[in-house]
Amino acid sequence: MKNLIYLVLAVMLFSCNNQQNNPNLFTELKGEYLGQQIPEDSALLFAPGIVSTGMAERDIVIYPDGTEIYFCRNTSNFKFATIFYVKLIDGSWTKPEVAEFATDPKYIFIEPHISPDGKKFFFASNKQAEGDKPGSMEIWVADREENGWGEPYNIGAPVNTESDQYFPSVTEDGTLYFTSEDSATNEEFIYRSKLIDGKYQTPELLPKNINMGRARFNTLISPKEDFIIVPAFGMPDSYGATDYYIVFRDENDNWSNPMNMSKAVNSVNGQEWSASLSPDGKYMFFMSAFVPENRQLPERMTSETFYNISNNPQNGNSDIYWVKSDFIKDLRTKAVFN
Repeated sequence: MKNLIYLVLAVMLFSCNNQQNNPNLFTELKGEYLGQQIPEDSALLFAPGIVSTGMAERDIVIYPDGTEIYFCRNTSNFKFATIFYVKLIDGSWTKPEVAEFATDPKYIFIEPHISPDGKKFFFASNKQAEGDKPGSMEIWVADREENGWGEPYNIGAPVNTESDQYFPSVTEDGTLYFTSEDSATNEEFIYRSKLIDGKYQTPELLPKNINMGRARFNTLISPKEDFIIVPAFGMPDSYGATDYYIVFRDENDNWSNPMNMSKAVNSVNGQEWSASLSPDGKYMFFMSAFVPENRQLPERMTSETFYNISNNPQNGNSDIYWVKSDFIKDLRTKAVFN
């Protein structure tokens, strides 16, 4: 990922350790996007020491007015995974806390998504509508209320089935895009379900332009449904393992051929499978476990240096990056519809 700009390791370690060890520092964070440096054409690590910390982080979404940011953390084997949030209150950002509905450690809570109008909060969980034992992954939703989010409820059939469903993403008109696993083959495919008169319709399997490669999952649909970002594995032009691809949609519901989204967001690392857009569409956020080749390493590995590496980003666990989304407009000019 040649275009990525990274902080010098020594500065990063100092900054990250101070932020992690001094909770009061979070109250000093002001401004949009946690007061972070705004990226241009080269991607930046998002909120090192706050969001990107050295733990495995992924799945970020921002409330339409920019005052709430949600993201996920998980252990390496997904034994534990849940949704965190930060809020802008009285001009200052709070420190990350677990979302109230995602505090039960028996269950996995991942892949938050907020509808473009801010009225619904979607996520995936192995919590079940009935009973208290984990089951298959299903899509849940919470409605916006005066003081935050209401009690989440299972979205139900025909979207949820006995197999796993993942990564909800919705358009301005409520059409839901999601990943569903084929219980017979264990393969994952991308579907969409239109919202008509408040009810989701029978899911539609999307064409091979989207269900590409040897595996594909966790797609992000744009609010206007004019393009979709697809993490795909096994594509001939991949930089390595899973890459982000983009497919454009025209006014007649035709989809273009998929295009690799370039080294702006892709690398040889395989953990590139969760993307989102800022509410205004100016920035693309994405998950990656990229470790820069020029990262400065300690002269000698000690218990202290190993601890510092483990507790700071770009250590091989997934981090969250962001980049200006103008390159998507350039890709659109190259879209080919068959």
